[in-house]
Amino acid sequence: MGMLSGKKALIVGVASKHSIAYGIAEAFAREGAELAFTYQNEKLKSRVEKFAEGWGSSLIFPCDVASDEEIEGVFTELGKHWDGIDIIVHSVGFAPGEELDGNYVDVTSRKGFLMAHDISSYSLTALAREARPLMQGRNGSILTMTYVGSQLVLPNYNVMGLAKASLEASVRYLAASMGPEGIRVNAVAPGFINTSMVETVPDKVLDQLKGNTPLGRLGEPEDIANAYLFLASDSAAFITGTVLKVDGGLVF
Repeated sequence: MGMLSGKKALIVGVASKHSIAYGIAEAFAREGAELAFTYQNEKLKSRVEKFAEGWGSSLIFPCDVASDEEIEGVFTELGKHWDGIDIIVHSVGFAPGEELDGNYVDVTSRKGFLMAHDISSYSLTALAREARPLMQGRNGSILTMTYVGSQLVLPNYNVMGLAKASLEASVRYLAASMGPEGIRVNAVAPGFINTSMVETVPDKVLDQLKGNTPLGRLGEPEDIANAYLFLASDSAAFITGTVLKVDGGLVF
């Protein structure tokens, strides 16, 4: 019997086979969870359908997390198939590209600031609100992903650092708000992970990152997936409102 046998999980944000969200879905399926997925737009629909099919699921729903109507629609439709939800994985983050290149005060606009916070932070609260009726009485777990840029100033991370700090605060407030109903809310903070994003990082920088990591390597998607498995499972039944670092002991 797997760690998540009998549990139903909605994963928001699978867009690439090389993403952390893909690794999480693969681990959840391996450990017995029944899965459902969202896709952001029609361009991604067929890709997510193919992923879902590989994990034995036909439950995929359109969801632009900037739309309350689409978020509501996901849970309305999902409620026609499932009698409840045990786990939600929120793996969504976005800021306009032009605001992630240059000096923070020079490139940050009001529009970009609001967009980054809306999509990267507020969307977690919006999902939690709509999922709430389906999660009650199930000792549910809501999980999201943050980053060290919420605590440290990283070159060109800019407004995403603020949005991730907001997301972490949301985790604490949601945990307090939903805890009396038995719903746990936590975040995972990966270090530098060996995904497709690493391909754009110069070798010199990668060597420095490895040198700053006591374990001497980049993380792998399965390292993060295993942390999600633990937090989603009943083994973490008394953990809520926390940010779990999975970064190999990274120091700067």
